[in-house]
Amino acid sequence: MRILRLAAIIIGLTWTGQALAQSEMPSDAGIEATITAQIDAFLKDDFAEAFSFASPNIQGMFGNSDRFGQMVRNGYPMVWRPDDVQYLELREIQGNLWQKVLIRDQAGAMHVLDYQMIQTENGWKINGVQILKRPGFSA
Repeated sequence: MRILRLAAIIIGLTWTGQALAQSEMPSDAGIEATITAQIDAFLKDDFAEAFSFASPNIQGMFGNSDRFGQMVRNGYPMVWRPDDVQYLELREIQGNLWQKVLIRDQAGAMHVLDYQMIQTENGWKINGVQILKRPGFSA
């Protein structure tokens, strides 16, 4: 009988812990809106607007929107001119929030990117983007 009570308590605590962890995760909507707004700015070649969605750290690295735009055009052409964007899972990894995004470029190739997001006093900002490799993934 004690074992059953102990098991019930452990299960209850586990469920409570999972519910608290899920409630602490921010809403995907604000994060997705930030990424979407930056991509929309890239589509209009409005690099000043796109630069405004970068974190202070990223802005400091590039210094101005022209250098930032050049980096995106050269290093992330699928972000500069996507054909389709789909939001996958939002994850917390070692205290950092990462939004996984599936982008189809204009040639039809699929790319998975991970956006590191930070909350600032001015809303969500993009603190970095990584291109992920997906083994066995093809379009």
